[in-house]
Amino acid sequence: MGYPMARNLLRAGHEVALWSNTADKARKLAAEEKGVFCDTPRQVAEHADCIFLCVGDTEMARTVILGTDGIIEGARAGTVVADASTISPSASRQIGEALKAKGVDFLDAPCTGSTPGANGGTLTFMIGGNQAVFEKTKPLFEPMGKRLFFCGGPGMGLQAKLTQNLILSNILMAFNEGMVLSTKGGVDPQLMLEILDASAAKSGLISYKAPFVFRRDFTPNFATKWMHKDVGLMLESGKELGVPLLLTSLTHQLFQTAIAAGHGDQDMCSTINVLEELAGVQVKS
Repeated sequence: MGYPMARNLLRAGHEVALWSNTADKARKLAAEEKGVFCDTPRQVAEHADCIFLCVGDTEMARTVILGTDGIIEGARAGTVVADASTISPSASRQIGEALKAKGVDFLDAPCTGSTPGANGGTLTFMIGGNQAVFEKTKPLFEPMGKRLFFCGGPGMGLQAKLTQNLILSNILMAFNEGMVLSTKGGVDPQLMLEILDASAAKSGLISYKAPFVFRRDFTPNFATKWMHKDVGLMLESGKELGVPLLLTSLTHQLFQTAIAAGHGDQDMCSTINVLEELAGVQVKS
C-alpha cells in the first residue's frame, strides 16, 4: 500500500523522502520517481514537514514512530505524522501522546480501497485527531485518496475503520457459506451472483470478490493474514468498550483456520477454500 501511495505523492509534484522495511523498494521508487532514499524513519522525519506511514500492525507502527532511529527522533516541532496503518485505537492514542510531548502533531488516518485504490489514488481515508491539523494536511491526502472522512478526536479514524472491516469480514463469511451451499445444491455460481445483485443481499464486496473466486484467482489485494489481524483488533476494541462481538469472534476463528490451512498470504476471499474442502465442492465458473 505504501509504495503506490508514495508514488502518487511524487507524481503530484511533491518532494518525498522514502523509507521502507524492504529497502530495495524505497531505492527503486526513489530512482524511478526522483524521491529521496532514506536509511531510517528518523532520516525521513529530518527531511519532512508531514510524514505518512502505512505498516502492517501495531508493533510495527510503534517501532517506526517511537523506536530507535524512529520518526520521533528526527521530527521537528510542528511536524505532522499521519499513520495510515490499521492498528489498535488505544495504542494509537498513546503514540499520539508521545509525539505531542515533542510538539509533533499526530493523525490516525487508516485507509480502505486495497491495492487497486492505492495504485489509482482513490483510497478512502478515515481520520482522527485535531481537525485543524487535518485541514492543514488535507491537500497532501488528496493525491492518494478521493474520499476523506474526519471522524473526530484521536483514535476515531481507527474506530471507524475497524467497524467497516468488521462488517466486511462478516459479509465475506456469509458469502462463503451461501455460495458453497448453493453450489452444492446445484445452482450455478454465476446465476447465484446475478440473483444476489438483484436482491436486498447485494453487496459491493461480493460483487467485486466473487469473480476472483469463480476463476480461482487468490492473488492478494488484501491478504487473509491482514484481515485476521484487523478482526483481532475489533475483538480487542470490543473488550475495551464492553461490546460483545459474537459473530465476529467466530469470523476470527474462521480466518485463523484459513491461515492454518495455508491461505494466509492469499487474498481474503481465499477463505472460501476451507468450507469448500469440508463440503467437497468448489465454487467456480
